[in-house]
Amino acid sequence: MSNLDPENWDHIRVLGHRMLDEMLDNIRTVEQQPVWQPPPHAVRTLFQTASLPQTGVDLEALYQQFIEHVVPYAVGNRHPRFMGWVHGGGTAQGMLADMLAAGLNANVGGRNHMPVDVEHMVIRWAAELFGFPQTTTGLLTSGSSMANFVALLTACRAMAGTEIRQKGVGGRLLVGYACESAHGYIPRAFDMAGLGIQALRYVPADRHFKMDITALKQRIAVDRAQGLEPFVIIGTAGTVNVGTIDPLEALADLAAEEKLWFHVDGAFGAMAQLSKEYAPLLRGIERADSLAFDFHKWTQVPYDAGCVLIRHSECQAKTFAQSLDYLSREDRGLAALAGESPWFCDLGPELSRGFRALKVWFALAGFGTEALGEVVERSCVVAHYLETRVYTLPWLELMAPVVLNIVCFRVVVPQVKDLDHFNAELVKDLHESGVAAPSTTKIEGHVVIRVAIVNHRTTERDIDILLEALHSLAFARINSLKEVK
Repeated sequence: MSNLDPENWDHIRVLGHRMLDEMLDNIRTVEQQPVWQPPPHAVRTLFQTASLPQTGVDLEALYQQFIEHVVPYAVGNRHPRFMGWVHGGGTAQGMLADMLAAGLNANVGGRNHMPVDVEHMVIRWAAELFGFPQTTTGLLTSGSSMANFVALLTACRAMAGTEIRQKGVGGRLLVGYACESAHGYIPRAFDMAGLGIQALRYVPADRHFKMDITALKQRIAVDRAQGLEPFVIIGTAGTVNVGTIDPLEALADLAAEEKLWFHVDGAFGAMAQLSKEYAPLLRGIERADSLAFDFHKWTQVPYDAGCVLIRHSECQAKTFAQSLDYLSREDRGLAALAGESPWFCDLGPELSRGFRALKVWFALAGFGTEALGEVVERSCVVAHYLETRVYTLPWLELMAPVVLNIVCFRVVVPQVKDLDHFNAELVKDLHESGVAAPSTTKIEGHVVIRVAIVNHRTTERDIDILLEALHSLAFARINSLKEVK
């Protein structure tokens, strides 16, 4: 074999069309499938014991293994009743865009080719959406974890000086601030940046589950008095537990007053900006120095597609750019800059980068911001429908206000004393039933059922199905407890 191209192009064309047709059918009928089912032990064993292949396997045989052993046991987030974590449902159009991007196989780390321009266009559109200036820089990432990391490093270098790229943080006592409800990847970013997790100061939340501004001011004052160096305030647009939004306008004011970098983690909540009804809740986000969010959540772009925006055009390149002989820029040819823009490898830690921008382009241009905004609004409508049903059912208790698309509640019945254990087991029962997949979290020390409405396919009917299944499983458990007694 002189290369890896197919020996018979006609055969792979037929097989490729079959794969495409069957995958489109699978997406179209996803509601008829279980939300999730556990991989059988025999299937897991096949992969756990498989030896490194020395000779090739026929593509059709590999595809059959994929259909039999992978597709039925995926995480389930395409299903309208996958409600446990903030995962987008994807689209058929996005799948096709991913296929095209894989066929092109472009490395978008840099150089002079159009996939780079497509990503610059997407970044420009994102900046416009959030009211950032035209000079904003940014890049697509694997998700908000990496986007927040890029933003934190940029903030650190911008506020503490780029010399720490050479000398390290050393004895600098840099500290930052986020609400106690901030996502777990925020302390991880402090860890990876070499600042240490203790450099992140957790600020208490108020009774509305938002960062307490008074407590934040006090903490900054105490840290300054102790000789520490505050450098960043991190607000959250869409907290992971209940979906609330920190007081972004007040945080922007305080950051300006204290001369600190203002970063917003908007993993999913930032996309409320697409909705005329919910965008006002994000007032102040346009003043952020940096913003991290995901296209693969509410915008329904297939995984993975995160994004980071940096307001100050010079800061990102000063944080990441390298001068290396084999990465020299030329005045023309393939190694030239794409227009006046820097290479994307100058704006983040990755040199090799896939063509994520194609599927983001297809989503933004193919659906338009109006249709995507309607997805946001419909998700919130369905969430408020669940909120109303929780209020009307005597065996349910709402545990947090519903701001956007996340509803936290629990089953409360007098026959059960340990409600934490009872609700946790009910969620596992729901998963194993294949009917619905919510998750659990803790609100004020109580285990609660957490439903996040993100999938564009989810309707009020799915809420009714969820609650019917939950009712049946709850009272089946109660009856089993009676039998034990």
